[in-house]
Amino acid sequence: MTPEKKEELIGKLKRIARNEIRTTRFKPRAPLAVSASRLGGKPAVPSDFVWPQYTFKFSEYKGKAPSRSDEPVTVPLSFLAQINLKDVANLDEENLLPKTGVLCFFYELNTMQWGFDPKDKGCARVFYFPNESELTIAEYPDGLEEENRFPEYALEFKKHVSLPGKYESDEYFDFEFDDEDDEEDNAFDECRVELGYEEDELEEDDEEYITKLLGYPDVIQNPMEEECEYVARGFYMGARRPELTSEERAEVEQAAKDWRLLFQMASVEEKDFDLMFDDVGSIYFWIKKEDLRNCNFDKAWLILQSY
Repeated sequence: MTPEKKEELIGKLKRIARNEIRTTRFKPRAPLAVSASRLGGKPAVPSDFVWPQYTFKFSEYKGKAPSRSDEPVTVPLSFLAQINLKDVANLDEENLLPKTGVLCFFYELNTMQWGFDPKDKGCARVFYFPNESELTIAEYPDGLEEENRFPEYALEFKKHVSLPGKYESDEYFDFEFDDEDDEEDNAFDECRVELGYEEDELEEDDEEYITKLLGYPDVIQNPMEEECEYVARGFYMGARRPELTSEERAEVEQAAKDWRLLFQMASVEEKDFDLMFDDVGSIYFWIKKEDLRNCNFDKAWLILQSY
């Protein structure tokens, strides 16, 4: 990559840079406050909270399906994390999140749906509780398997510049990469370092385990914004893409720009806590910008990707 082209790339990356809020988990030395940010444990909820459930058929079960008829089964979702928004208010440079309240994230871990089917609706839920003084710790519901109940970790947060990866860059800005340039990958990483990354953060193994709010996703398979929009319109996005006219595709592509990453959670490997999203994957909670502005977190959509 020539110096001139590299300068052009840095300029374009600067214009699309976003802010992300990364998390670090640690074992708390004392019991956490009711509404404290946490990974695992039990959520803080209002007194009238109804624990979310998901209904599926055994034919959709990704583990070993019990030998019985293909009847619908309803199971509780697993509680994954809660974020006290006061903890991240000063780190949200784009002012996308509410300044107060608690966000709670749930996901159904028996089927571990991927989110490319409209029928996956309900396999993941996001709840926003604006008044934390009204919250109490919920008890696990009957039917939530022991292996889907996780030990409690406290969370710390730090802000970080967020940029798309090289192979997702054409989704966000126009830049002609030369696939035959062996030094281009290094040059792209150098540009990201110049804009705020540390060199050791660009190792693939490190990106596998990033849990964060906002910013660009750490993509494992493919960009997800269009997939969210297609599924929201009722299209199945499995093995075959929907057949649309060029005008309809252009409409979807434009609407897909309204989707923003809300929360990315990576697989967890600890001595007493092992949670794999398929093969060391991540889950991504997405939401439209308008729904984010209006605190319509119940409209968030989950996608799972893995290696």
